[in-house]
Amino acid sequence: MYGSHSIDAPWGASVFGAASVDAAPDLARLRVAIAETRPKPGEAFEATRGGVNRIRDVLRGHGIPDTAVSTSRLDLKSSWDYGGERKFLGYECTASFVIELRELDLLESVLVDVVEAGANQVDGVEFDVSAKKELRAQARRAAVAAAREKAELYAEAAQVRLGPVVHIKDVDSEQMPNSYRSHRGGGAGGDGDGDLTPGRISVTAGVVVGFSLIGG
Repeated sequence: MYGSHSIDAPWGASVFGAASVDAAPDLARLRVAIAETRPKPGEAFEATRGGVNRIRDVLRGHGIPDTAVSTSRLDLKSSWDYGGERKFLGYECTASFVIELRELDLLESVLVDVVEAGANQVDGVEFDVSAKKELRAQARRAAVAAAREKAELYAEAAQVRLGPVVHIKDVDSEQMPNSYRSHRGGGAGGDGDGDLTPGRISVTAGVVVGFSLIGG
């Protein structure tokens, strides 16, 4: 597309528009897991089940309902030690959780208590906003407005006028240029008070809009 200066089938003006809407995060998803190794499969399941129950009790103690906790994976596999001579260690049972937390001020204490209850793998903490659908709609409207503004500038420079919209193509935020890609703020530029919560989350949208052209 960008390697040639010729236009094979001229029809109008095609422009890209992007916009972001910032919001403070109001929920977090904690991804943790329990992995227990025992000589027999049944013992591994039993040990893991005990850890699962302890974690659920801890979460209930923090007022987190069972509906906010999902078991995303339950896995059983053989465990081996490959240092030097190959040695069979037993059966490893792993239970993974995704915990949705809506009171972000509890994040640090919940994470500490979950680990103390038996979660020996922490896969990460993801911050998000619950009103993402509404924020995405705002960003999409702003992206269309940005595309129109750009197209009007090109039309003015070319001494033509914009006609009706003839094409609209949504652009996935993961395929957009880095400067427009959705990001999670934090660090020196964030609004936080030194805790784990990022200052802002950007909900981004991009669009390609095609306009017909009318001679000036």
